[in-house]
Amino acid sequence: MIVVLLNVYLAILFCLVKFRIVPFNLFWKVSPVLVLLLLLIGLFVPMGWGAPQGKVLVVRNSVAIVPDVAGEVTEVPVVANTPLKAGDILFKIDPLPYQAKLDAFQAQLNLNKQRLAETTRLQTSGAGRAYDVEQRQAEVEQLTAQIAGAQWDLDKTVVRAPADGYVTNLALRKGARVTSLPLSPVMAFIDTSDTIIGVEIPQINARYIEPGQIVETTFKFAPGKVYTGKVESVIQAVASGQARTSGTAIAPTAIQSLPFVVRIRLDDPAFAAALPAGSTGDAAIFTDHVKAAHVIRRVLLRQVAITNYINPL
Repeated sequence: MIVVLLNVYLAILFCLVKFRIVPFNLFWKVSPVLVLLLLLIGLFVPMGWGAPQGKVLVVRNSVAIVPDVAGEVTEVPVVANTPLKAGDILFKIDPLPYQAKLDAFQAQLNLNKQRLAETTRLQTSGAGRAYDVEQRQAEVEQLTAQIAGAQWDLDKTVVRAPADGYVTNLALRKGARVTSLPLSPVMAFIDTSDTIIGVEIPQINARYIEPGQIVETTFKFAPGKVYTGKVESVIQAVASGQARTSGTAIAPTAIQSLPFVVRIRLDDPAFAAALPAGSTGDAAIFTDHVKAAHVIRRVLLRQVAITNYINPL
């Protein structure tokens, strides 16, 4: 962009000299160098923090689906990469052993309720002990709690979608045996209820970024188009600045100036929801500083949007 502006100035200077509007003296001969320095120092260098630009990445929360009960899979009605609503069935586990356990508890509860009624009548008539009534009452309450737990296990044989989203890389099939171990997820569920869009901004250019500032983005998924949005927040930590619990002393590492991540939200929620996880692009954030550079940054971003038609990187 600076080359374009300098060439425009040279063309104007040539016309002015050609038509003898200005004399071609030493000042006008060195003026292109002065203009170049003025553009660099007064516009393009400050543009880095006045209208910073960085790479964009679309991230979605992934939920590792681990069933709460173990058993044989009897049905997998879900289709990979197909939109799902919260509560839709992902797969079913054979409910027979859990139903049998529930029925056994229910039969014991019915028997203990009858015995409780009998001991209560005996105790009321003076032929029974209060201890027996209390014991039967405790057994009824215990079985009631066990039935609630067995019913919960039975309900969990139907595994449902935790939110709006879709299942990706589906390998689970009927007949497979699943467990409730947390280290053995059976499928990955991509949550589309919220779209996380992050922009990497070098630390030197992030000083003036604040929530609510205007953002323009372009994605390789939609080349040639520019979408507006706003800054939601500047994430206040990166991995290099995170202290981890450890039983060892500090191990010095090479210090790197990692970029900060700025979370943004697009003004077009429908387009944001349609962006696949992993979509990349570029974004420009327009701060309250060096506003003269905002126009140039908008032009540069639109150049990037056009080159997205042919630039795979």
